Amino acid sequence: MHDGPNHHIGKTKEMAAELDPQDQAKLEAVGRALKTVAPQRRHLIPVLQEAQRILSYLPPQAIALVAAHLDISPTEVYGVATFYNQFRFNPPGRHPVRVCLGTACHINGGDIILEHFERKLDIREGETTPDREFSINRVACVGCCAQAPVALVGNTVHGKMVTSKVEGLILRIQIEKEKAERAARRNDPQ
Repeated sequence: MHDGPNHHIGKTKEMAAELDPQDQAKLEAVGRALKTVAPQRRHLIPVLQEAQRILSYLPPQAIALVAAHLDISPTEVYGVATFYNQFRFNPPGRHPVRVCLGTACHINGGDIILEHFERKLDIREGETTPDREFSINRVACVGCCAQAPVALVGNTVHGKMVTSKVEGLILRIQIEKEKAERAARRNDPQ
């Protein structure tokens, strides 16, 4: 189903082409943090970790900023960052979905649950919806093997997952968001 290890790059560039004002402010904070670090290549991984700590992910603008500070190419920075699975290239969703694919979950259909989330949200594992509501990632094990297959939505564990539960979880979050928006509009004096 995936186009290879970097299948998410196209959507990442599309989403990060324009940073929202909040992420732009965070990128400026990354720039300030870089000024405290000697511009030496040996600082690349710690600098990337700090940039991700501030931004929650590494957009192309952060990669370019780090590259300029360390006087190396953005391609080299990106190459190092993609080597390590600790780095994210998509912003995390407000409702991160993590599907367990440990042995028990895999045997009990975790891969089918992951695929169903991907279809319902129209994104692939490692991606974030354009509205940043949801992101999907696979995890090795969440330690709830007796409840396999397991998915986490935010910090809530959903055990004994079946495909019919996927749509309900997504719909519940969307309804809660709409209710909050309506309440905010009612309370806005304008």
